[in-house]
Amino acid sequence: MPTWKILLSPPEMSAVERDMLIEAFDSGWIAPAGPDLDAFEHELATYTGARAVAGLSSGTAGLHLGLLSVGVRPGNDVLLATTTFAAPAFATTYVGARPCFVDIDRTWQLDADLVQTELERRAKVNQLPAAIVAINLYGSVANLGRIVELGQQFDIPVVEDAAESLGATLDGRAAGTFGRIGVLSFNGNKIVTTGGGGAVISDDEKLISRCRFLATQSRLPVAHYEHEEIGYNYRLGNLNAAVGRGQLRTLPARLERRARVRAHYEEQLGAQQGIGFQPSLSGCRPNNWLTAITIDPTQFGVGAPAVLAALHLAGIEARPGFMPMHHQPVFRDAPMIGGSHASQVYATSVCLPSSGNLTESEVSWVCDVVLSSRS
Repeated sequence: MPTWKILLSPPEMSAVERDMLIEAFDSGWIAPAGPDLDAFEHELATYTGARAVAGLSSGTAGLHLGLLSVGVRPGNDVLLATTTFAAPAFATTYVGARPCFVDIDRTWQLDADLVQTELERRAKVNQLPAAIVAINLYGSVANLGRIVELGQQFDIPVVEDAAESLGATLDGRAAGTFGRIGVLSFNGNKIVTTGGGGAVISDDEKLISRCRFLATQSRLPVAHYEHEEIGYNYRLGNLNAAVGRGQLRTLPARLERRARVRAHYEEQLGAQQGIGFQPSLSGCRPNNWLTAITIDPTQFGVGAPAVLAALHLAGIEARPGFMPMHHQPVFRDAPMIGGSHASQVYATSVCLPSSGNLTESEVSWVCDVVLSSRS
């Protein structure tokens, strides 16, 4: 493994998180449940404006339970963007459903126009999907107003994958609160981390209660262990939740720092011929979890692979954009609607180091390496 001098998106910790973790440890609440988990769920609800939250072991667990809770069953179809980390597609298969991939729009999010066309086509033959998974890519927010309207029009629940977008807003509304249920991730590279974890959030308290029940092995409320249905061991640990509480308290400052890092990149690279930045919808305030650019090899002189190679040679961790799911061998037989835009973004995109702890001189170094890759 390379020895990175600059990491892509490392955890950003402070004394606040450390103190809360030690306090939780010293309290004796080491078991999965505990007062910090209850408090973290309450604080997440307050922060996002959602009525109910359940802390889980991962964002993938949240997607799994979210799909189950809105009624997705074996044999169903689920629409989702092809440009994503694999978790939403994997979770779809966990419930026995089939992922059906849709191309992305100019903001690299699920293309609402294609979703509408596909739903109209399917409605004519009575083959509507059981759910739509709207994924907020790289900390921005999808066209959720339109996608939720389409879901309501065709009576299809929307699961909002906000794994990368906690802290982002669209028209003043928190990411994760648009769909029937939202999913968050607290993986180590996310803008809020618990060392590994996730959550489901919703205004439907019964839906979250259902997820919490399934996440605790579907154990019935009796003194002995009794189960009437299959459950899962998906609850977030109390110590993890204590770290998450500290992360929430320091989130506003981290959002500001990541926005500054993005601004520095735009100042130094934005005017360069052949370099573009991932755009956002009007009214969207991204959390800038990752700053992603595209490289036009004709205009810039070299392509994304050469830029990535130069960054890696310098000890700077960067990565290409997500490989579209319809290019993944495991999903080679899955349906695909469109796909050319997603393929183009994949071929030309580079995710730059985006930690809020980057100094201006470090950002300048990254930019210098990007520009010198042409020589």
